[in-house]
Amino acid sequence: MKDQKTYDVAIVGYGPVGCTAANLLGQLGLNVVVVERDPNIYARARAISTDEEVVRIWQQVGLADRLNADMQPGSGAAFVDANGVPFVRLTPVSRGNGHPPQQFIYQPALEKVLREGVDRFPNVSVLLNHECLRLIPQDDGIELMLADLTTDEFRRIRASYVIAADGGSSAIRAQLGVGFTGRTYAERWIVIDTKVLQEWPGHDRLRFHCNPDRPTVDCPTPLGHHRWEFPVRDEEDENDFLNEEAIWKVLSRQGISPDNVRILGFACYSHHVRFADRWRAGRIFLAGDAAHAMPPWIGQGMCAGVRDVANLCWKLGAVLNGSLPESVLDTYQAERLPHVKEVTNRAVKTGNLIIERNRLRAKARNHFFRTASKVPYFPSWLRNHRWLPDARYRDGLLAHNGNGAVGWLIPQPCVLDEKGDNVRLDDVIGGRWTVLHTGRAAQCPDWRAAGVPVLQVTSPGSVPRADCVVDNDGSLIAWLGKKGASVVAVRPDGFVYAGAGDRQPLPPPPPGFKS
Repeated sequence: MKDQKTYDVAIVGYGPVGCTAANLLGQLGLNVVVVERDPNIYARARAISTDEEVVRIWQQVGLADRLNADMQPGSGAAFVDANGVPFVRLTPVSRGNGHPPQQFIYQPALEKVLREGVDRFPNVSVLLNHECLRLIPQDDGIELMLADLTTDEFRRIRASYVIAADGGSSAIRAQLGVGFTGRTYAERWIVIDTKVLQEWPGHDRLRFHCNPDRPTVDCPTPLGHHRWEFPVRDEEDENDFLNEEAIWKVLSRQGISPDNVRILGFACYSHHVRFADRWRAGRIFLAGDAAHAMPPWIGQGMCAGVRDVANLCWKLGAVLNGSLPESVLDTYQAERLPHVKEVTNRAVKTGNLIIERNRLRAKARNHFFRTASKVPYFPSWLRNHRWLPDARYRDGLLAHNGNGAVGWLIPQPCVLDEKGDNVRLDDVIGGRWTVLHTGRAAQCPDWRAAGVPVLQVTSPGSVPRADCVVDNDGSLIAWLGKKGASVVAVRPDGFVYAGAGDRQPLPPPPPGFKS
């Protein structure tokens, strides 16, 4: 038994969610350990897309530009009939977060960059080839029993808090006895990952082939890769498809030959809609697939997990450094669960649109959407109600004074800082509490007294100066005006804690807040 070491936070699982948590906590200066049973990055791609809000999270730890370089901006999704003719398109539009609204990823490359990011922090230790066998709650922390899979030795470590990011089959969730309620769809799906050898028309577009005979997802992935997914019919045996001969028969129906791609791998899996009954058990928190599982239709499985730890990690940092009471950790599930449920609901509805097997209903679907798409505003309504919901919290660590900005993720325009440099807003305020105002600095004395930076947002063409950022295109000022706010208190994760209009006082900092 090796000597016991003590950490602020232990992260179990080193996929994209665990990597993101390690970067966020490492940047906060916390003493962190990551426990991962596998020796290397999982070679097969699983997640295939991300969005502007998630890249904005990675921007907080200085990795957005490097990650963007390996991503492929998307142009939305086309839903096509059995003849390959589109009957509806969903085109994402920017929500003002400073990054492309939709991007395709190659997960092994993304994880490599995230892990290289973790390597920057000497305060983060990574234990690969280690399995977490048991968590033992203590009065002031958690004891972790680990097995070193390379030496067959056991070791104990201690942490004040634990983040379980150990996937959908989470051993930690099972050990805690936390229920994982919902459903698993009986239909099995084959996923095919390939390396592109010769491009073909439409290779760079996401298409859902809504063919009742064989629904198929046709998805580009960057760095010269491409993916297809299709379901196994009830009368078919999935094992009959798990060989290259059968895979080529399916690809040939898509017009793809060995001249176009080389098959890298294939597997069979099920879709799940499940939510953990509770995401916190004392000092242990579930995140990512350990806390929820959703179908892949709108590409939000990984993204939801990244959002989880972006919400959780700054709160853990605040509790550990004494700036907020531990009760703030109870807001984690309260804030994240409604958004995850709405994302999952939209993924299910999108999937139902794709996998319709009844020919008559499919024909009616095609006709309805072709007709409706000609109606003004229908495409935008469809996007707003079937694709990613707004980043907004309605309950949790928020000052509910009736202001329309409270709970929303603030936009991120490019601004001029006090030096006159053109930068993204988060590069000025990211990672800390900040008060932004359009001319009401004198009306937030409680925040000034608490040591919170107060910045004025001025209109395009203004002269940069200290304690001021210039809103280059006026989008942030316009957003504040639309929400009825002339001053807002922004949390470290970019969500608005408090807001006030011209004749309203800005609510004070949260109870127990210390700078």
